[in-house]
Order: sequence, then structure tokens, then C-alpha cells
Amino acid sequence: MAAEAPAHASAHLDRFALDRLPPAAALPEFVFDLPGLQLPPRLNATAALLDAAVARGLGGQPCLLGEGVAWSYAETKAQVDRIAGVLVHQLGLVAGNRVLLRGANTPLLAACMLAVMKAGGIAVGTMPMLRARELATIIDKAQISHALCDGRLADELAAARPLCPSLHTVRHYGTPAAPGELEAAAAREPGHFEPVDTAATDVALLAFTSGTTGVPKGTMHFHRDLIAACACWPPHVLRAQASDRFIGSPPLAFTFGLGGLLLFPLAAGASTVLLEKASPEALLPAIGRFGATVCVTAPTSYRAMAALVVQMPQPPMPTLRKCVSAGEALPAATRTLWRQTTGVEIIDGIGSTEMFHIFISAREDQARGGATGLPVPGYRAAILGDDGRELPPGQVGRLAVKGPTGCKYLDDPRQAQYVQGGWNLTGDAYLVDPADGQFVYQARTDDMIVSGGYNIAGPEVEAALLLHPAVAECGVVGAPDEARGMLVKAFVVLKPGHEGDAAMAAALQDFVKQTIAPYKYPRAVVFRSSLPRTETGKLQRFRLKQEPEAGACGLSLTPPPA
Repeated sequence: MAAEAPAHASAHLDRFALDRLPPAAALPEFVFDLPGLQLPPRLNATAALLDAAVARGLGGQPCLLGEGVAWSYAETKAQVDRIAGVLVHQLGLVAGNRVLLRGANTPLLAACMLAVMKAGGIAVGTMPMLRARELATIIDKAQISHALCDGRLADELAAARPLCPSLHTVRHYGTPAAPGELEAAAAREPGHFEPVDTAATDVALLAFTSGTTGVPKGTMHFHRDLIAACACWPPHVLRAQASDRFIGSPPLAFTFGLGGLLLFPLAAGASTVLLEKASPEALLPAIGRFGATVCVTAPTSYRAMAALVVQMPQPPMPTLRKCVSAGEALPAATRTLWRQTTGVEIIDGIGSTEMFHIFISAREDQARGGATGLPVPGYRAAILGDDGRELPPGQVGRLAVKGPTGCKYLDDPRQAQYVQGGWNLTGDAYLVDPADGQFVYQARTDDMIVSGGYNIAGPEVEAALLLHPAVAECGVVGAPDEARGMLVKAFVVLKPGHEGDAAMAAALQDFVKQTIAPYKYPRAVVFRSSLPRTETGKLQRFRLKQEPEAGACGLSLTPPPA
């Protein structure tokens, strides 16, 4: 029997990640005030969530569901243990190796992620739509040695491999109808794998930012980070029950999806539905088909689903009781539309890949249109001025957060931009409402539009435009202007039956003038058939900023971006 590891000794034999953590002086202050955050020094996230649930007697309860798949907790644990056995016994994985995971949301992808962490590896999720060049960048940055890939997505990974000398082992998996080589290897492993005795501060996950700024960064998360996140927002704000069934759209490669659709359901002893395709048109009927009670998706999806619901003779989702929104700011108009359409209030929240998950939010009974909410128990938040001092309520400044999780970039000088004075600076401009203390989103700090001496928050203009009955979605950015410094430029997708012409542009401008302060109206309006978004649904404003300049005449008709 191996000697027990010292309390804080790393289990990682491959020290790549450990050696590339930011120095202690560059780390944020970590806060563990909540009783639920008193975590042991030895901790394996998969064992703490999945194995512990089976030990509590939940083995026969539903756990992971998908098209043609329905695994209980015991069956999920057996799948995870067999895959962990393949990684260690057949593929030579040692603790600390990075494992790339490539596939759409399925129970098997979830089992792979849990297996990597149980085996002491570092899971690196990737979005299914990434191409060879993007994959190669991630593989090289993280020096990934192993990959588990859906066979249907094998071509792009194969194209990347010549550029990635570190990637020496790839195994493919398939669908229930066409199993892949990983399943065959797993069938040769026993249904039990002893979790690697990782330190709580061993890296379990390497998540790459979604690219809204165009330059993804690798963020490292400890085993304790994943468990700490489960002890904060889920029990205090979401308040899910073991009888709940989660469903949603964010990919497991995105921390919003990993928490909301896998880790948080496991922590509650609940079940989760993982859909390969979760567009609004697919997600809406799936909620009813699977009897889902908790939906996790982005504001754009809620708005699109609401438009579909009103066309149906009967509500298609009678079991739905909780809805979670994050990933981008929730417009007040979208919140109201969803509530009026379904009777369910949206639980809004802001999180970040760097912080792992939601740190400001509001329960249903606290929800208020236009406000994000209050700091989640376990976290602290403040609004800082440019000098680093806390601003009083009502003043716009930089959102700063600290708690049990925090930014740990992989070998990246941008750590000094995100972490300052012990705070995590999320890149968001907020104010605290003097009336009720709720945090109110203004814009990304690099998206504030300074026009003619006025500070204008793009999301506020977007929220006003979304109130117009002809507008399906929109994005607002600042465009260079010789006379005003910057002007407000709106990119608008119209609902069917509306014409994107000069008359519509003028009508939208007048509508905004009547809705918010007239100086905030968009002086340029560009009609699009779609807007550029990441796979997680976030609007890519940096791509809108790269569009050719439009004059202040109020109309620019150009083809949609490629």
C-alpha cells in the first residue's frame, strides 16, 4: 500500500501546469468565509461529486441523460471508472497530463471529463466547431498529450496533429448506434477505479476563454475551485433539488455549461440532459420531452424560445420551474418577455471563465429588470475607480470580485491586468444601485462609448432597441467619428416581415430617443441577417467594431459577416 501523500503535496507527476501557475504575488486574494468552503487539503472533484453521491445511496437515481442514453448514478460511475482505467492502464496517462476533450454535449463526453479528473489528469474542453488551426493553438499552449474525440469530429483534430508534437495519443468515441474505439477499450476495464489522491490545489481543469475579445486565454482551476463553486451559487441562489432535471445549451467546454449542466446537478443529486444540438428550436421541445425542470441558457435563446412559445396552442414545457441566464447581459425586455410568455422568472447572473462560474446573481424573488443582483454568498464585490479605490453607490466603475475562486492564467502576462490589489477585475463596467444595493451592468469596460463628451453604455442602447416590436436582436458598439470622437452604431436583425430600409432606421432612432436619453440614440444603423456570436452565444462585439465605418446618416446596408 502506497504511503499517504502529505496534506498539501501535489499528486501531479507531470508538473507542467504547476510550474506555470502565476507566482503567489500575482494571485488574487482567496476568501473561504462560508462554512461550506472549509474544504479538505486532499480532494478529487469527481470523487467528491460522483462517488460521494453513490455512497449516499443515489446509485439507482437518474444521472446523465441524452438521446438514447439514460444512466443512473451507479452506471455513470462505472462508465467514468472504466474510462479512467483506459487512460491510466492502456494509454499511459500520469497525473498532471493534459487531456483534450472534443465533442458535442453528450453523457459520454461528460463521463470523459469526469474520468480525466478522477485519474489525476487535467481536462481541456474544446468547442466542437473549432478548426485545426484553433485546436493546434490550444494543444501547443497547454502541451496536451492525450485526446478523447468524437469520431464525427476527427478530421480537424487529425489536421492539427502535424503541428502538435506533444499530442501523442488520440482515441475516438462514437454514438450509441456506432460505438468507437474508446468504448471497446473501456469494456476491457473493471467497473471500479480508485480516484487519484490529488491535492485540493492540484489543477483539474484548463478552460480557454470563449474568444469575445478575439484572443483566448487559458484559465486554470483547482479541484477545490470546482467544489467551492458548487457550495456557493447553487445552494444559495439556484436552490435546486434532487428531483430536478437540468437541461440547456452551453457546451461543457464552457465553464457556464460545465457547472450548470454537469457539476451543479451532481452536487444536488439531480439529473441532467445533455443535448448535442440545443438551438432554441431544439431546446424548447426537449424541455417537454425530457420533463426538464431547470433550464440553463443565454439571453438570446430565451428571447428566441419565447417567440416560438407564443405560436403554440399549449405550453410545451409544463415541468419547467427555474430558468438560469448568464454568458452575457440579460436585457430587461427579454426578462419581461420570458416571464409574460411562460410565467417563469429568469435567474440572472454574471460569471467569468477566470472565476469559473457565477459570482453575482439574484434569486427569483429578488430579480429586478435591468439589475444583475447581489454578490453570491462566498464572494465579495466592489466598484473601483481608475485609482483602485472603491466608488460610492450610483457611480460607474470597474467591477472587482474576490472569493474562493480566482484568476490563474496559464503562463500569461495578462494575469497582471485581471488581478490587481487582490481583486479580480472582470472587465465589466457596473454601478451599485443606491436604492437596493443591486449591481447593475453598464458595459464591458472596453465597450463604453464616449460620444460628444457623454459616456454611453452599449447594452443600454441594445435594451432600448429590443423593446421595439420589429427588432429580433441587436448589438451596439462605438465607431470612430471625427466630429464626436465616437458615435453609437447599432447592428440590427429584424423580425420576419420587416424591411431594413431608411424608414425603419429612422423609426428605430426615434424609438430610442423616446425610450432613453436622446443623446444615446444610434446615429448609424446597420441591418444584418445575423450577428457574430461565439459557440456559447456571446455577441462578438470586437467583430462588429471591425466592420467598415458607417457615416452618421443613420443607415448602412451591408451583407452579413462571414
